[in-house]
Amino acid sequence: MTIKRLSPEDLLALDRFGVDEGNPHILVDKAICATCKGRVCLIVCPARCYRLKDGEVNFEYAGCLECGTCRIMCSDGGVTSWNYPRVSFGVTFRCS
Repeated sequence: MTIKRLSPEDLLALDRFGVDEGNPHILVDKAICATCKGRVCLIVCPARCYRLKDGEVNFEYAGCLECGTCRIMCSDGGVTSWNYPRVSFGVTFRCS
């Protein structure tokens, strides 16, 4: 029996996401993000939910892995609210 090793990208592709449309579990204040110098969210989010577009930080909660890294690393308070998604929504991790 051989075990196939999957890359992190392949493993993440197995996950399923239940998106709670209109009820984001993370709220981001774009005004605070606009003045942030470090923008660590662009680097630390493993799901790359934070993107820089036209000089502005944009956030998309639909692919969030719910790890909380953005909440911990944001020193300017741009992440104004962070909660786990409601029951039956959010990420379902799968390994095969």
